[in-house]
Amino acid sequence: MLAYREATKEDIPLIYKYIKELAAYEGLADEVTTNEQILEEWIFDKKGAEVIFPEIEGKEIGFCLYFYNFSTFLGRSGLYIEDLFIEEKYRGKGYGKQLLNKMFQIAKEKQLGRVEWWCLDENKASIDFYKAQGAQPMDEWTVFRVETKDV
Repeated sequence: MLAYREATKEDIPLIYKYIKELAAYEGLADEVTTNEQILEEWIFDKKGAEVIFPEIEGKEIGFCLYFYNFSTFLGRSGLYIEDLFIEEKYRGKGYGKQLLNKMFQIAKEKQLGRVEWWCLDENKASIDFYKAQGAQPMDEWTVFRVETKDV
């Protein structure tokens, strides 16, 4: 069974390390433009996101970075998972499922309306994993994005 702890400012190097490892896993390493200073400002100073670490015997084995959104239809906040990552040597042991269930538990305790996240279409292993946890793909929705540098 995993233990969990909330990240502190001292964890910024570890958060950054995991972001880079996740990007490499997804084949997107060249798209990481953040740095530790930006992460500290946006996660801790501006409180733009939260991070928890799953731990085994006091050692972090991954992370989950999340923030709150709002559903006007439900009239309540939801929890959005930006990144959920387990180190490669710990995959296949049920830790990803436990971390995802921890996020569901947080949402339930806070009486949030739902938990959402995106997954790359090509990441079949993760899609199969999420479906096995009861997640439903939102195929009828298209994600749109405008980079603020372009407006």
